Amino acid sequence: MIYLFLANGFEEIEALTTVDILRRAGCNIVTVGVGGKEITGAHNIKVIVDIEESEADTKDLDMVILPGGMPGTLNLEKSKTVQNTVKYCCKNDKYLAAICAAPSILGHMNILKDHEAVCYPGFEKELHAKKIPKKSVCVSGKIITAKGAGVAVEFALKIVELLFGSDKSKLLRESIQCM
Repeated sequence: MIYLFLANGFEEIEALTTVDILRRAGCNIVTVGVGGKEITGAHNIKVIVDIEESEADTKDLDMVILPGGMPGTLNLEKSKTVQNTVKYCCKNDKYLAAICAAPSILGHMNILKDHEAVCYPGFEKELHAKKIPKKSVCVSGKIITAKGAGVAVEFALKIVELLFGSDKSKLLRESIQCM
């Protein structure tokens, strides 16, 4: 199971594109609301999440995904549930994925010190990463990071590739006409 956390102020393209593509791939991805069942994005799009953070647990958890956006990233970082599930993933060799400003959460938790990572321009100092390559999407061990909304499809397809292989990712890429 994959948790994608949403907090008020999340970047809609990063979150919803990722959920959509992963569900097309057949992933069991659950949207988790930080602060309630209805979460409002940075551009006033309201989303009804699958579960609230109080319902989240780590049983059968394979990955956590953190979309960016402001103040969504700050609201995610304040959540003990987000912090605890991220720590669980680190301790249990599970995947972590973050896009835009959200990799800063991993940086503040000192998770990226031995990894390469990317983020939205201007947040690089928050990463405390081993290296910040000039890539749109970066995979370092079991950590996937990406720059922002403009690469949300690439971010999601990279997750599909890691979970299901390049053939599945390629088929999805073709089906959505992302050439």
